[in-house]
Amino acid sequence: MSMSKSQTITALAQNTGLTKAQVSGLLEELAKLAYTEAKDGFVIPGIGKLVLVHRQPRMGRNPATGESIHIPAKTVVKFRVAKVCKDSVLSA
Repeated sequence: MSMSKSQTITALAQNTGLTKAQVSGLLEELAKLAYTEAKDGFVIPGIGKLVLVHRQPRMGRNPATGESIHIPAKTVVKFRVAKVCKDSVLSA
């Protein structure tokens, strides 16, 4: 089961000595900064990078009818996990 936002805030507050309000404010500002800087790539050191990726137009298939459909090009947000994060999580 994953941690909720309040559980994350509580754990960070206990581990850093900051108040829950300070940790909550920090996380909110980090999210705002990530949203505004994502177009240039936003790195969270030791965790990963938020990037915009352009998807080419392609042909797809409607699963209900089997009919071929055109899927237009679009830009999507992706998160690339840092190697150190992968190594740490997968070795646990």
